Amino acid sequence: MGVLKIISRILGLLSILCLTGLIIVVSMQILSRYLPLSYVWTEELTRYLFLYAIGFAAPLALLRNEYINVDLIVNRFPETFRRYYDIGVYVLIALISAILIKEGWTFIEIGRAQMSATMPFSMSVIHASLFIMGVFLLIMSLVRIGFLFKNKKNPFETTYGGEL
Repeated sequence: MGVLKIISRILGLLSILCLTGLIIVVSMQILSRYLPLSYVWTEELTRYLFLYAIGFAAPLALLRNEYINVDLIVNRFPETFRRYYDIGVYVLIALISAILIKEGWTFIEIGRAQMSATMPFSMSVIHASLFIMGVFLLIMSLVRIGFLFKNKKNPFETTYGGEL
């Protein structure tokens, strides 16, 4: 449990850093409209920070069960059925994550030959956000499946919102 807690804290911290960077860069973009300064790289960096923020926050949301869930029909079934239904959902997420990992790696390979238009790094660094998200989504879905198979309560799950 300690490793998972460390991973979730790191993902949360990285999400916060990306969103903070996003706010700072967008603020610079807005201020540059009224100042004699011009930053051509802000629009591109905003997109990259947004991609990484999603890549770090999506697995964390999966672990904490913070995605929107319409369970009006599913809640009418017995607890055992709901548990197996959830296992099926997380198995599908794991399969899609495995595909995302494979295709994310291919995307990284393609990006090695390309450079960012306004920033001094390879596009494979940006394309790596898909691969990273896939890896952590796979890990978190397997963790959720493990909790469901053991019929244990997920200690990371939040109800009605949560804090980092």
